[in-house]
Amino acid sequence: MTPIWTAPAIARAVGGTASADFAATGVAFDSREVGEGDLFVALTGESTDGHRFLDQAFAQGAAGAIVSADTPHPHVRAADTFAALEDLARAARARVAGKVIGVTGSVGKTSTKEALFAALNRSPSRRAHRSVKSYNNHTGVPLSLARMPADSDYAVLEMGMNHPGELAHLTTLVRPHVAMITAIAPAHTEFFPDEGAIADAKGEIFRGLEPGGTAIVPFDSPHRDRLIGHARPHAGTIVTFGMDRAADVHPLELAPAPTGGTFVTARLGARELSFTVSQPGDHWVSNALAVLAAVDAVGGDLALAGLALGELGGLPGRGARRTVALAGGEAMLIDESYNANPASMRATLKVLAREPGRHVAVLGEMREMGDKADRYHAGLAEPIVEARVEALVLVGEAMTHLAAALEGRVDFVHVPDAASALDHARRLIAPGDAVLVKGSNGVGLSRVVAGLAGGHR
Repeated sequence: MTPIWTAPAIARAVGGTASADFAATGVAFDSREVGEGDLFVALTGESTDGHRFLDQAFAQGAAGAIVSADTPHPHVRAADTFAALEDLARAARARVAGKVIGVTGSVGKTSTKEALFAALNRSPSRRAHRSVKSYNNHTGVPLSLARMPADSDYAVLEMGMNHPGELAHLTTLVRPHVAMITAIAPAHTEFFPDEGAIADAKGEIFRGLEPGGTAIVPFDSPHRDRLIGHARPHAGTIVTFGMDRAADVHPLELAPAPTGGTFVTARLGARELSFTVSQPGDHWVSNALAVLAAVDAVGGDLALAGLALGELGGLPGRGARRTVALAGGEAMLIDESYNANPASMRATLKVLAREPGRHVAVLGEMREMGDKADRYHAGLAEPIVEARVEALVLVGEAMTHLAAALEGRVDFVHVPDAASALDHARRLIAPGDAVLVKGSNGVGLSRVVAGLAGGHR
């Protein structure tokens, strides 16, 4: 692999001193993820110190490290390793001449980021870079930037937040040419008084726009005008996307695709594009429209973007489909185990409603919902009934109010944890079922997915 950092370049970027000459092909701050040739950044925090894992990192093939303490391993020493990671991120961003896109939103940001990367990376003559996994916080964003090769033609960086002010800082590191908000919905409401405050915090992404940059805003959002207000002082162009025909990017025609997705004819200004979205659900149509808006804004190939959208697979924890092997047949499992809020719960229940067979759901509690948590959970009763769920497992204490709202309407069990949920799900599922597993990541429903997809006992 081509090195992305040399020891002298790292030392210049972070204002540190190199102990030896080395070259790194990647960057990591989790010693468990260090691979051959990586630069290991020994971050220090309240509960751990990366310097304790230097030997492990080098045993796994690290080429060098950024440290703030003595070590015999090849390193660049800096006063503060977290500050050094941010400095490395700034240096990486400064040397890239390609177009950078920042993505945030209450729902859909990781899926949209992956779809946008696939659309831009489809061209054999262009090189695209993206955040991996959901590395979108105060450490994940600088790490994703630090990993960015200098010759990247495009970079797609995901940015998240759960407090006001976080995006305002992250966007100054990313300095996007295009800044996109996928949607505004109740998420992390424990830390915000209302949805308007969430919209304000998401709108911070526009503050980092490069001069003349493009802001992409969801037209169908009740907070559209509020978001446009945040974008106007910073954006050269504001583009809206959505299902309404008044949006700049909108569908002219929608039809079910034989594969379960949606065939779309979309309008972008004066142009039309027909393509297939491989993933099912109206929320994926919206994601695809946002992707087209961003590809167009950076001068990408819209035809290739349409092909990429037709080939997308589901992401683990975010819509991937798995097979559950059963005695006498199979069930189909929709893995939405990574995250949950009221909007994403409703969207994926609509997807389940369209599936053939008996509908089974394992739903975990939605966390960080604040003092409105009881209402948000109880509000899922109607979408569950409308999805024709015949067998339901509710997981976690916060599901108590939903259980009360469903009493006598849907057959369900209410269990305390993922282990109990797996036991009940194994007994419930039958051949031909369509099974949805969704909940906040902290509930641990990925273990239910792994247990079911690994075979039914």
